[in-house]
Amino acid sequence: MLQPFTLPCWAYAYGAPNATGEIKRQVEDFRVDEQLPFKPDGYGEHAFVHIEKRGENTEYVARALARISGVRQRDIGFAGLKDRHALTTQWFSVWLPGKEDPDWTEIETDAIKILQTSRHSRKLKRGALVGNEFQILVRNFSGDQAHCEQQLENIKTEGFPNYFGRQRFGRQGNNITTALALFEGTQKIKRQQRGIYLSATRSFLFNEVLSHRIETHCWNQALDGDILMFSGSNSYFKITSLDETTRQRLENKELHPTGCLYGKGDLLTIETPIISKQAKLALGLVTFGLEADRRVLRIVPQNLQWQFVDSQQLQLRFFLNVGSYATALLREIIDF
Repeated sequence: MLQPFTLPCWAYAYGAPNATGEIKRQVEDFRVDEQLPFKPDGYGEHAFVHIEKRGENTEYVARALARISGVRQRDIGFAGLKDRHALTTQWFSVWLPGKEDPDWTEIETDAIKILQTSRHSRKLKRGALVGNEFQILVRNFSGDQAHCEQQLENIKTEGFPNYFGRQRFGRQGNNITTALALFEGTQKIKRQQRGIYLSATRSFLFNEVLSHRIETHCWNQALDGDILMFSGSNSYFKITSLDETTRQRLENKELHPTGCLYGKGDLLTIETPIISKQAKLALGLVTFGLEADRRVLRIVPQNLQWQFVDSQQLQLRFFLNVGSYATALLREIIDF
């Protein structure tokens, strides 16, 4: 039997929250609207379908679209997976060369609604997102409202730690447990399923590095030799020493410090001892051929707004770039 892997309580940027609350008590409490970087151009071989779904996952809708269209599931495109336990809107593409659109309303149920349709010249690819707009209702809020609002002010101006959400690691850290078994050769996993566990492992190591930098008060500051990333971009560069111009661009949130997405490649000096503590996980990623990459340590949410509807309900609205987790913001203000 696999031994459970205990996830740590990673450091908080502005001190641990002193409030509790519930999220996703009802599907409508957690709304996610994705934003694409383009609009369908109105013509082409790919039918674009904009769908609202309640309590259904993305893969289920993709299968339903394939079924009524008479196409293979690999001919269905979507930009990213959306939380099942939420009210979400997202685009799907269906490759229909030389074919008319089917009656899309055939997939409509109480949980699935067609919002609009169009055509486009290209398939919708994974990651083709600007980001997501969130509207979240926290129920049964209990705690110091003034303190919570101060934390939100900090997040609005300075950002929050760009942790991977705990959901990425599976229930009770099972994805990391399974990854260790894969690396040790005690469990066989189909090739097409390995990505889940390799990704979870890299995410765990990133969170470990980020937590350490919070504890050492440099998660939102650059160190000599750091690797910085441009805001809204995946482009990054290494600095030898921190000059005044770079410092100013960091303060203006034009640049952000990064942490390692571990794989084959070099580490920063500050990252080496953290990764060394998880040698089995690190070696496993290298053995399976993953290349190193970088991820920003902080995220500044766009258009963050909040309101206490009453003493027990907190309404939040904000936009996050693709790849960041709303739950990472929420963990800074409430224990949910």
